[in-house]
Amino acid sequence: MSDNLPPCPQCSSEYTYEMNALMVCPECGHEWVPAEGDSAASPGAGERVIKDAVGNVLSDGDTVTVIKALKVKGSVSGIKAGTKVRNIRLVDGVDGHDIDCRIEGFGAMQLKSSVVKKA
Repeated sequence: MSDNLPPCPQCSSEYTYEMNALMVCPECGHEWVPAEGDSAASPGAGERVIKDAVGNVLSDGDTVTVIKALKVKGSVSGIKAGTKVRNIRLVDGVDGHDIDCRIEGFGAMQLKSSVVKKA
């Protein structure tokens, strides 16, 4: 089944599978971009670098902290400053929202990299 798929880099499980452009481990839930696709597809030219509010380079799977309070449509309370967001995914979003994430108590949403700091 997974003869040509790499094992999970976190738990070394051999039961990984592909989901769109990501590899997924069903045992620990870790998602990552396969390494051979990165090096072959883009040799460095044209790669988009996304930085946080402080200037640190962000990558998929990072943990970030929200640095200012954010209002959320349809919610009585917003996202407080200091909220940790784990396992982010970098995307080409709309209106500068370039981080796709899941926040406890709010669900899936997109954030701007200018309102987060790498943890």
